[in-house]
Formats: sequence, structure tokens, C-alpha cells
Amino acid sequence: MGRIPIRDLSPQQPENHWPAKAFVGEVVPFEATVFKEGHDVLGVDLLLTDPEGTQTKHRMHEVGEGFDRWHAKVLLDAQGTWLYSVQAWNDDWATWLHNAEIKVPAGVDVPLMLLMGTQLLSRAANADPENKVLTDAAKAIASKSVAPLVRLAAATDPRVTVEIEKQPIASLVSLSMPLEVRVERARAGVGSWYEFFPRSEGAKKAINGTWTSGNFRTAARRLPAVAGMGFDVIYLPPIHPIGVSFRKGPNNTLNPGPADPGSPWAIGSKEGGHDAIHPELGTVADFTAFIDTARKSGLEVAIDLALQCSPDHPWVTEHPEWFTTLPDGTIAYAENPPK
Repeated sequence: MGRIPIRDLSPQQPENHWPAKAFVGEVVPFEATVFKEGHDVLGVDLLLTDPEGTQTKHRMHEVGEGFDRWHAKVLLDAQGTWLYSVQAWNDDWATWLHNAEIKVPAGVDVPLMLLMGTQLLSRAANADPENKVLTDAAKAIASKSVAPLVRLAAATDPRVTVEIEKQPIASLVSLSMPLEVRVERARAGVGSWYEFFPRSEGAKKAINGTWTSGNFRTAARRLPAVAGMGFDVIYLPPIHPIGVSFRKGPNNTLNPGPADPGSPWAIGSKEGGHDAIHPELGTVADFTAFIDTARKSGLEVAIDLALQCSPDHPWVTEHPEWFTTLPDGTIAYAENPPK
């Protein structure tokens, strides 16, 4: 901790090891609690480093007098990891100017106040010798041949204020630890989702009443129409093989027929588990083609990653240690609790 404490940073807290999140184009509020003993004026900056390593500085402002809470809002315009830290310092120029504007007109400590102002402006001018505004102001305030108020006026010139703002006259500079903001693509922040059962698109009913499931190829034909309705994301239920144990029929009946597909959330059968695609939906190549069609239509594809297994899931026998075994030897599988 430096001489000036910097605490309670936001959006990420120092004790939180996970980065804050935002999306491209979002205006992110940054805050910190900064305070110091005494009556000197504080200056606080947000130091922001973009994913390419370029650092920018943004002045922070106090949120209400006396709360010690400092705030800045910045638009983050690039995807990736941004680093930010807060830098605080004793604003020597603003502190002196506040005191001088009270004391010099009142005739209190005039020589001392003007000497302090001369030293501060000379410091700023020496750091930037080509800056005529600062060098002229330093000479004017140092001149003892003019009245004190005239010398003070050289320091309050608006042009001097602009130059000092560019490079503050600071001391006791303190810096917080760097924290992260993970900026995702804009779609991660907002979007309209359309839940889409691929087996329902292109399904056909035979004369005898049996159904043939749709698949990724037939479902892909529907994607342009979904995009045309203004949706951004296609949300798929699990696309894996479906278990047969305890399968239910239409309207939650307990006696399913051989053609009843079951719930896609009952993941796992002899055809495979979470690493397989239901054979009635198609192949990996079919799924890849579905995604390509979605992208061409301006859609992203999201899949429900359901961490649950039917009793028929291959992992039940291959990795029994991954499951809770009940007293009768069966596993605790995904079923809704009694209601």
C-alpha cells in the first residue's frame, strides 16, 4: 500500500481471482475508494491497457463530496483481456492554487505562497522546456517587480490550467495492483435466442401414423427464416443419443412405443454419450454444415450442455466412480425431485 490508500476497486475486487466481464462496445464503470489524511487535493487516474498493450489514462472524479469514492466510465472497444489499475497522487498544484487564492488577496503569507507557486511552475516548465505557456507563467509569477495579485493572475490563466491538466504536478504517487476485465464479443452481452429442436424440422408422418425424425440437413433449411424473424442465436437442446430406460411417451405417458424418441435431456445410450451425436440427427459433418448455414444467415449456435446422464449412458459402466450409487446398485440419474 502506498502513502495514499486505494481500496475497493470495481468492477473486479482485488480479492476476487476471476476477471470482470464486459462485451465489445460496452461502457464500463470503474470505481475505487481513495483517501488521504489532511486537506490536500487528491488526483486520481484510471490506467487502462487494451489487449494489444496500449495504455491510456482517464481522469477519475469523486462521486459526491466526502464519500472518497472515485469514478470513471470508459467504452471498451476491443475483444480480449484489458488490464486496469488506479493511480492516485497528491495534486500539489491544485492544493497550492486553492490556498493561494485565499491567502494572497487577504495579505497572508504572500511571499511564501508566491515562492511555492514559483517553484511548482518552474518544476512543470523544466519538465517541458518547449512549452511557452508554462515557461512564461513561471517567469511572470517569479517577477518581484509587479504586484502580488498580478503575479497570482499568471498562475490562474486558463491556458496554464489546460497545460497543467495534461501533466499534473504530483507527489506521493500511489498505484493499485492491476486487475482484469475480460471483454467478449458483442453477442455475449445481448441477443435474442430461438429454441430450436432439429428433429422437429423436416419430420414426416407416414400413412400408418409413424413419424420420421427431422435431422440437421432438413433443419438447416429453416435457419434463414429464423434469422428473418430477428433472432441472433439458435439454441439447441442436447443433440446426443437418448437413453431408453424409463423413457416416456406422448404427454408424459409411461408406456412409450418403439417410435417414441424420448427426452433429449436423458443423455446416453448404446450409441454413445456426451461425445456423440444422435444418429437420427446425422453425422458430425451434417452438424458442421448446420453451423455453417447458421453463420451464413447471421446466427450463432448455442447447445444446452446438460451435465446429466440416463442409466444407459456409456460412462455409467466405464466410469462408475463418477456417479452416486444408490443402495440398490442403481445410479442417481437426472430426474426431477418429487413435488
